[in-house]
Amino acid sequence: MAWAEYILAILAFFVSHSVPVRPRIRASLVQGLGQSGFTAAYSLLSLAVLAWVIGAAGRAPFIPLWPWAPWQNHLVLGVMGLLCLLLALCIARPNPFSFGGTQNEAFDPARPGVVRVSRHPLLLALGLWAFAHMVPNGDLAHVLLFGMFGGFAALGHRIIDRRRRRQMGPAWHSLQHKMQSVPRAGGIAVSPDTAARVICAGLLYGLPLWAHPWLFGVSPII
Repeated sequence: MAWAEYILAILAFFVSHSVPVRPRIRASLVQGLGQSGFTAAYSLLSLAVLAWVIGAAGRAPFIPLWPWAPWQNHLVLGVMGLLCLLLALCIARPNPFSFGGTQNEAFDPARPGVVRVSRHPLLLALGLWAFAHMVPNGDLAHVLLFGMFGGFAALGHRIIDRRRRRQMGPAWHSLQHKMQSVPRAGGIAVSPDTAARVICAGLLYGLPLWAHPWLFGVSPII
């Protein structure tokens, strides 16, 4: 029974991330909550289940698979810096290709920003977070945890692409072609909004780093 809570938390993660986004259920929820209300509720639910899964992994039996080494923490710190910048540049910006975008009708394929790097930057961030954290957490419960998150992020790219292509029809291919036609050096606008987001990325990086010992019982800084 020592693994029971962990298994239950994983099941809750998959249910909470798959059921609400099914087209009919999502449409009903958006109708009742509004788009912003749905996004907020879905985000809070995701964070709550994520916290439960991480906590359950820490309480699961400890079965080591590989030893810890100091370089593993440095790897995580570097990847998390890139991840926080990615999140700050993509959250609450138009992205018709993925979920969570705001004012998608205002998306400009000539200035796609981080969408040029990935159509699903939130899933990319989840994958980076998962695989980076798997390295210094070499016990069975955490390897399963972060491997699951990484696989979920990779599979999510395909699922959402297929769904959005079906929903958008020819517009999906048209926007994709216009975006990919932008020169590699183009499509990035430096503005006060971008500068503010870079500052937010620094805060997003620093605050969890400071709170990590209290939240998870271990400091990532050696």
